[in-house]
Amino acid sequence: MRWSDRRILITGASGGIGRELVALLAERGAQLLIVGRNESVLKELTALAPMRIRALSADLTQTSDRRRIVDIAEDVRIDMLINAAGLNHFGLFDEQSPAVISSMVDLNVTATLLLTQALLPRLLHENSAWVINLGSAFGAIGHPGYTAYCTTKFALRGFSQALRRELADTPIQVLHISPRATRTGMNSDRADALNNALGNHVDEPAHVAASVVRGIEKQARDRQLGWPECLLVKLNGILPGIVDRALKKQLPTIQQHARRPSTP
Repeated sequence: MRWSDRRILITGASGGIGRELVALLAERGAQLLIVGRNESVLKELTALAPMRIRALSADLTQTSDRRRIVDIAEDVRIDMLINAAGLNHFGLFDEQSPAVISSMVDLNVTATLLLTQALLPRLLHENSAWVINLGSAFGAIGHPGYTAYCTTKFALRGFSQALRRELADTPIQVLHISPRATRTGMNSDRADALNNALGNHVDEPAHVAASVVRGIEKQARDRQLGWPECLLVKLNGILPGIVDRALKKQLPTIQQHARRPSTP
């Protein structure tokens, strides 16, 4: 992989993992079109390599904004799309509002699929092109407290697999790379407290970004990052009952942290 030859669109660029991906790929000489909602963060990232980074503040859930992204992506002739944008809300499913559930589905699934679909004609013009979807360990393991989020990440995993097979006779490679728990602004205090209570490993965004880049370089089709998450994903696919029993033991702790605090 010669990163200096790549023209990459990164969504979610102003988020934790997205920011680190921008910094890492800019350092490697790639040309970047970065998309996010936080204009001040995008401006800071553009300063890393002003001649090679172009920023666009946009909301992927809006049709007009996706059209702007596609137009600019055509202008810069992107040959790689990294779908890193996403939302995560921790809480019991029966306590989550319809608006919260819809926001996760709209961004994590609908907007990601529609943007990717709109960019396929551009990518098909290249001799070698890539679609990289950032999933989650919760895209392979249903976890209490993350029911709606798991639903969206399971969908992204299925989308990646199906699209890869659908494009098998084209120049486009589709990779699905799944981080485990990561220390980003998406995590609520309750989610952080749960990870501490359960002793879960939580990665730094820079570590995750480096692992994602290595996964792309190795052309990992479907890669789970972190141990023991790699083992748990395989175990959940083969013997889900074992994971059921392990999570049931943790359920009281999960419920304690996931339950909405009572109002005085």
